[in-house]
Amino acid sequence: MKVDVLFFAVLREAAGTSCQNVDAPAGATAGDLARRVLDTLPSIPRSLPVSIAVNEEFVEPDYPLHDGDTVAVIPPVSGG
Repeated sequence: MKVDVLFFAVLREAAGTSCQNVDAPAGATAGDLARRVLDTLPSIPRSLPVSIAVNEEFVEPDYPLHDGDTVAVIPPVSGG
């Protein structure tokens, strides 16, 4: 299945893009996809906690993905 992945903040910088179309296997969950995406970004620590939203709704990592979903992978935000 095809899903669009949106990157924010440090993840966008590491990926060099704000959006990427990704092939995900049938039965993939939001957490599976987030881990897979983080694994492709060597400058990002594997332990980075991220929030995940699917189709503009925050979801748990075990949320099942569907063809055509838009998945946002959101790193922790700090400000000042």
